[in-house]
Amino acid sequence: MVLIPLVRDYIDRMLHDISGMKVLVLDPQTIRAQVGMVSVVYSQSDLLRKEVFLVETMDNASSSRESMAHLKAVYFLRPSADNVQKLRRHLAMPRFAEYHLFFSNILKIPQIQILADCDEQEVVQQVQEFYADFCAIDPYHFTLNIQNNHMYMLPTVVDPPGMQSFCDRAVDGIASVFLALKRRPVIRFQRTSDVAKRIAQETARLMYEQESGLFDFRRTENSSLLLVIDRRDDPVTPLLNQWTYQAMVHELIGIENNKVDLRGFANVSKDQQEVVLSSVQDDFFRANMFENFGDLGMNIKRMVDDFQHLSKSSLNLQSIGDMAKFVSNYPEYRKTHGNVTKHVALVSEMSRIVEERKLMLVSQTEQELACTSGQAAAFEAVTSLLNNESVSDIDRLRLVMLYALRYEKESPVQLMQLFNKLASCSAKYKSGLVQFLLKQAGVDKRTGDLYGNRDLLNIARNMARGLKGVENVYTQHQPLVFQTMEGIVKGRLRDADYPLIGNHFQQGRPQDVVIFIAGGTTYEEARSVALYNATNPGVRFFLGGSVVLNSKRYQLGTNHFFCNSYDYLEVDAQGFGKLAVFAKIFSNVDVLQIS
Repeated sequence: MVLIPLVRDYIDRMLHDISGMKVLVLDPQTIRAQVGMVSVVYSQSDLLRKEVFLVETMDNASSSRESMAHLKAVYFLRPSADNVQKLRRHLAMPRFAEYHLFFSNILKIPQIQILADCDEQEVVQQVQEFYADFCAIDPYHFTLNIQNNHMYMLPTVVDPPGMQSFCDRAVDGIASVFLALKRRPVIRFQRTSDVAKRIAQETARLMYEQESGLFDFRRTENSSLLLVIDRRDDPVTPLLNQWTYQAMVHELIGIENNKVDLRGFANVSKDQQEVVLSSVQDDFFRANMFENFGDLGMNIKRMVDDFQHLSKSSLNLQSIGDMAKFVSNYPEYRKTHGNVTKHVALVSEMSRIVEERKLMLVSQTEQELACTSGQAAAFEAVTSLLNNESVSDIDRLRLVMLYALRYEKESPVQLMQLFNKLASCSAKYKSGLVQFLLKQAGVDKRTGDLYGNRDLLNIARNMARGLKGVENVYTQHQPLVFQTMEGIVKGRLRDADYPLIGNHFQQGRPQDVVIFIAGGTTYEEARSVALYNATNPGVRFFLGGSVVLNSKRYQLGTNHFFCNSYDYLEVDAQGFGKLAVFAKIFSNVDVLQIS
């Protein structure tokens, strides 16, 4: 069973056994995450079929004093201290006939006691834990929608409350995934990452010490694995333009909990200003989400042709029987019409953006920077695009970042020339931003063989690909997570690079593997995981992260941390210990001076 059916089963069980009209009350603090958890697996019509006639947040439920004794309240909440206190006030003055309380993660004993004490009118019918404290975007891909995602860049010595909040949320989400899968994993982490180590250690403490009984599932022949890694180990993937459907929509327009906002675009009808892209609810999207842009265009043309044929046949109504058949099929006709309109609108808008920003030209150079060596040719190509007035500032910055990540050690003089050129042609560029990226995710910070030039096997594989040629120059890049999956399956993941937590060792090839990326995943990586699962039976990989990135969000996060780093400085009583850490982080970055 994969993630979406798991979460859907939880919601089915939550709503099915409670008869009558219901109101669904969600967590206000994490409303984006909670609504995402429900909406990606359950449509509005699904909720109506379960007799859910109202969806409220806890704050709305608190502010209204109107009695709704005809409704039964189904609460689905994260078990935070704040939520328990609000729920306590709700139960003190109940508005609904019954209260059915479901928590998306582990509820502590003192919290249960608080709820029991305040239920003086005995309106609470049940309290259950349904482990869905994550947003299941696709069958093998989940996100936690963590707001302060940039916190993963902080070293552990600089420890503001936001860092603990980030790690706590990651641990809670990971624990919920494994409780839903009914597995207790062996845990490994990326050695060079402070945040990966911290999340792995706190997850192990929860699973093997604090809640060991809850995770004591029947042992399977092959154990499961949790691998916690750092986004900075592969900074290239979130910087690239994308050319497969799902990834391309997120890159050029944006997807939030499987919803796409088209309100800012011209020539979009009112009923298409927010559309849903769900592999569960949309057959065409499920079949084409991993297709490249060229093949997608052909498939949409076929869909439009089929719909036109259906429309013509619906106009040719010659008998009462024809009309009756049309009326009975009308809901499906309307659904098909909406689907055709939605996909045509998305592809039309993406085609406009590609042409406007000259992305085919830009992306070819990006792919060459990511996949092939040749410093002189790369410098010439990047310089040419920096001089091209049709190339946007955000694309110029990405090109220089990709060049810097690849050739930071080979051509420091030419790299400085690109920095100066970027500053002269992009007014919004903040001097030192690319150098900051290198300090965070440069070659000295990375563990994996990002460019396939460290390991002899990867060098040979790249040479074979070069001789054979690539099927599509725009989709030739392979994210680092593919190498990681290969290493796990073939037992080549080095203990020195990815150490184990505690005394729990892997016995044979794992059956279920969760790769969690602190700092966020991408849809390109999710595609790689889904395709790998389809061609390698016997092991299932799940990909999760703090957020789902596109190049804009990745650059904004890096820029935000770069521009606001002083907000995290806290000089301790002994002097300047933490300032020294930041001096090390920002050395050679001309915009900041630590004094």
